[in-house]
Amino acid sequence: MAAPASRGGRLPRPASGPSPAAAPETRWLPGASRPLPEPGGLEWLNTEEPISVYKDLCGKVVILDFFTYCCINCIHLLPDLHALEHMHSDKDGLLIVGVHSAKFPNEKVLDNIKSAVLRYNITHPVVNDADACLWQELEVSCWPTLVILGPRGNMLFSLVGEGHKDKLFLYTSIALKYYKERGQIRDNKIGIKLYKDSLPPSPLLFPGKITVDHATNRLAVADTGHHRILVIWKNGQIQYSIGGPNPGRKDGIFSEATFNSPQGVVMKNNVIYVADTENHLIRKIDLEAEKVSTVAGIGIQGTDREGGAAGEQQPISSPWDVALGTSGSEVQRDDILWIAMAGTHQIWALLLDSGKLPKKNELKKGTCLRFAGSGNEENRNNAYPHKAGFAQPSGLSLASEDPWSCLFVADSESSTVRTVSLKDGAVKHLVGGERDPMNLFAFGDVDGVGLSAKLQHPLGVAWDKKRNLLYVADSYNHKIKVVDPKTKSCTTLAGTGDTNDVFSSSFTESAFNEPGGLCVGENGRLLYVADTNNHQIKVMDLETRTVSVLPVLRSENAVVDGPFLVEKQKTVPKLPKSAPSIGLSTVTACPGQTLQFKLRLDLPSGAKLTEGVSSCWFLTAEGNEWLLEGQIPSGDIENISNQPTISLQIPGNCLSLTAVVTISVFLYYCSADSSACMMKGILFRQPLQITYTQPGYIDPVELRYVF
Repeated sequence: MAAPASRGGRLPRPASGPSPAAAPETRWLPGASRPLPEPGGLEWLNTEEPISVYKDLCGKVVILDFFTYCCINCIHLLPDLHALEHMHSDKDGLLIVGVHSAKFPNEKVLDNIKSAVLRYNITHPVVNDADACLWQELEVSCWPTLVILGPRGNMLFSLVGEGHKDKLFLYTSIALKYYKERGQIRDNKIGIKLYKDSLPPSPLLFPGKITVDHATNRLAVADTGHHRILVIWKNGQIQYSIGGPNPGRKDGIFSEATFNSPQGVVMKNNVIYVADTENHLIRKIDLEAEKVSTVAGIGIQGTDREGGAAGEQQPISSPWDVALGTSGSEVQRDDILWIAMAGTHQIWALLLDSGKLPKKNELKKGTCLRFAGSGNEENRNNAYPHKAGFAQPSGLSLASEDPWSCLFVADSESSTVRTVSLKDGAVKHLVGGERDPMNLFAFGDVDGVGLSAKLQHPLGVAWDKKRNLLYVADSYNHKIKVVDPKTKSCTTLAGTGDTNDVFSSSFTESAFNEPGGLCVGENGRLLYVADTNNHQIKVMDLETRTVSVLPVLRSENAVVDGPFLVEKQKTVPKLPKSAPSIGLSTVTACPGQTLQFKLRLDLPSGAKLTEGVSSCWFLTAEGNEWLLEGQIPSGDIENISNQPTISLQIPGNCLSLTAVVTISVFLYYCSADSSACMMKGILFRQPLQITYTQPGYIDPVELRYVF
């Protein structure tokens, strides 16, 4: 049975509205059928300044997209909005505004919304409706909800849930045509300033999941924001970079293959299976043949809750994680790919060879079908797998050995960890949530046992076979927790709960930011964590209880000859003898910390950069070149009034505890009357002291000089 088109999540509305002091100012617009709130005092993203209902929205057909960034239904709606923006611009009279009304406390924080805006490539204005003022004012009750306003603020219609693309496009086109014919559409442009344009470059961008091949000790990382899969040796050297940097959907050799926001990865020997989430596909990477192929999905979002077709003919919806397992056949082999199907709130199976599932007849190789979950978004446990309910399952880990013989599931929207029996498919509760299967708001940050333990939107789980323990990426609490499935105890293992990027080698003092995936390696000694919003892979040593950052380094032998070609490093020109050399105070930093150097250079009065000639900067570390592996070593200076910030991340494995980094700057500029043009250079020398003790926050270093 297909999922209903209006499917979405709900937020309980308070019995009484906000107090008058907390409510936004409301006014009547000319011709409006009801008061429209002026969103004063709210935080905005992707705009040059806060948007005014009266200055900016009058004369526009406005679509308000009420969303929360954890919600899979809201994510499904974004491609429709992107397509609509390509069809009609603000100059045509259409403006889309994302109204972020959070479900979880973590989602009310502006920095976390910024990360979500980047992850999902949202380019229209977004307002942080943290206290649900606009939500309550317009009587919204479900994520996602689209509220469409006319050019005078009058509400035209609303659409609840996902799956209304045809209606949305039709109604919008009719509204624009109607109001244009009556001269009520204004063609003024809205000042857009994309947050993504201010981000410094990084080797990783929102890594979602990570897995390890125990035979070779290689890691596979879903570098989600770069739309690629990295195969990395345990020292951080890249062996393969497949896909990226832009999204796409193409099979073939590594130099041609593309992905779209991949998440789950599982690797064995020379094969990697990938949950290609926003392509709604399962992909197979053959490292020997250096080819990518599709093994399940048709490339568009499916609504089928049953399945049963051959993989490449079976529509699927937002697969978020994958795990290899064994069917009930006599020969024990990894012949099943388990899939956390977040889009339909179910657990699916892809038969990699002919075999059986519990309570199923013999199935052909390639069959892709539902294993557990009704498709209703619930926290419902049941001995009958098809009657159980999940709420956006986002992480899987397999414990095939007795007495466990189960899949562990991070069920993100119910904030629980559940188990699915490999013997009969029974779905049981492990930790988090509460008994009411319809309550998806039983979240928190509490260590405890069973139901008394509370999590907040966990996205990843990893089974430690050596210790019989389960590690949980408690994503919105910014912690790593450990669960004993025998006693159902859940305790914090690492993370302070703060999202700052202060690095500490201690479990208790370390900081994470929405970690999304994790895996156990080195025979149970190491726990690798995809620290998603910190754009890092953290390595937790479970024996010494220390944390380090895995440096992601490009190797000369890495296969990166596809869309991710590395730009050849520029040769550093020689500075003129007259160039000043400025020594800076020593900076103490830990492995994994990022230093930022802000250029603050002043030209003579009236002077301007020479057009057609690139002013530039270079980063060098003579005798300590290991510092710069995987870094951005040079860049252009295009605007003297908006000078770049240079980033340097200290590698996880340092070959020396002292080093000197130099920043060379070359400026080409002309006098105010253009009668003379010249080149000037300057050298900044930054001594570094590397320490493995906690140094605290490092202020950006300002590189100031007046020419």
